[in-house]
Amino acid sequence: MVGYAGGESYALVIASTEGGSVTTPGEGTFTYYEGTVVDLVAGLEVGYRFVNWTGDVGIIADVNDATTTITMSGNYSITANFEEVNFMVAARWYHTVGLRSGGSVVAVGDNFMGQCNVGGWTDITQVAAGGYHTVGLKSDGTVVAVGWNKYGQCNVGNWTNIIQVAAGNSHTVGLKGDGTVIAVGWNEYGQCNVGNWTDIIQVAAGGHHTVGLKSDGTVVGVGRNEYGQCNVGRWTDIIEVAAGSHHTVGLKGDGTLIAAGWNWAGQCNVGNWTDIIQVAAGGHHTVGLKSDGTVVGVGWNDFGQCNVGGWHLN
Repeated sequence: MVGYAGGESYALVIASTEGGSVTTPGEGTFTYYEGTVVDLVAGLEVGYRFVNWTGDVGIIADVNDATTTITMSGNYSITANFEEVNFMVAARWYHTVGLRSGGSVVAVGDNFMGQCNVGGWTDITQVAAGGYHTVGLKSDGTVVAVGWNKYGQCNVGNWTNIIQVAAGNSHTVGLKGDGTVIAVGWNEYGQCNVGNWTDIIQVAAGGHHTVGLKSDGTVVGVGRNEYGQCNVGRWTDIIEVAAGSHHTVGLKGDGTLIAAGWNWAGQCNVGNWTDIIQVAAGGHHTVGLKSDGTVVGVGWNDFGQCNVGGWHLN
């Protein structure tokens, strides 16, 4: 915020709709001197995107930008508006999956084990991409899966009351409505040892590790950790987590990202990404969905798994 002291002062009343909040300067009533330029920053919740500012917006620099300014020359009341989105991306070793807004699914990349055979899926609300399998959550809380099943990672047909799914290289994780977690598949490194987790609001399954986001914005992890992919205990203000083969990514409330773990192909080079509303971590690549429905990707691309620049999922 820039400006000067002196002269008349005015009140600025700030509010937000469901799906986000105004992080700078906050929400409520604030008092500023005339001519003060006030920074406005609207932060997103997972599954929502910023729409615009409404109210006394004639003096807002850009009503369509979540990060903008307002110049005080009177008493103003403004609201940051958000809307829910129901499209998303998922990624793993050699394939990338996209959920369209109507509940259908698309996939690109290697299909040796049938992991891209999702064209007939309907009524899907969330997708997850495993090493060689793909998992879909249906609106009734049941789960479907296709692809490699050597370790039982596709044995999810009896799951119920699931609100989110995650797929690792050879294991699948389900988050239940009561904040507990279940898992099936390979467990050599303890990646399925999630039975004692509570207060979880989102899960992610890496190559051989599992990560859980708690309601207070902190993160827990179990499983293989030779590259530091489970070193997430100090993360805060996280609203979504994603787990690759040997790396973990966290989406913060302001639309930026942090990452930990192996970075040989640049899969952790996400520090300059902004306006992200959902993130997915593949084997050695990371994919981000922006609020306008476009997609960005970094990391290993030998099978075209980062060729998502032309996707528009809204």
